[in-house]
Amino acid sequence: MASGGNLWFLRGVERGVQEIPERREEPKMSQTWESIEGSRSDHEVTFFGLSTCGWCRKTRQFLEENDISFKYISVDLVPKGERGGVLEEMSKWNPNRNFPTVVIDDEKVVVGYNPDTLKKELGL
Repeated sequence: MASGGNLWFLRGVERGVQEIPERREEPKMSQTWESIEGSRSDHEVTFFGLSTCGWCRKTRQFLEENDISFKYISVDLVPKGERGGVLEEMSKWNPNRNFPTVVIDDEKVVVGYNPDTLKKELGL
């Protein structure tokens, strides 16, 4: 399930980098998705977060400070009519729906705030 590195547990949920067995369709962009442009765009990065989550803010800050291009959504700010679809898409990557969730190249997912793992997976 995990590729290399250590896994850790928080509140009984497996956290860390997980292999994603098959390529998924790209999430449909709506008004609620933000595209953050950075000079480093060699990876496709999709970030699911919450506006009220401190770890999500730290993850976003990490990506921005490292000038990574990424797509971002604050799931809690998505209109109710669209939220189910966003959560369903996120569940494909992270069935436990933990935040933050960062998907890299439709192949790996980093769950939780882990700058060391992000650095490794993004080649920083």
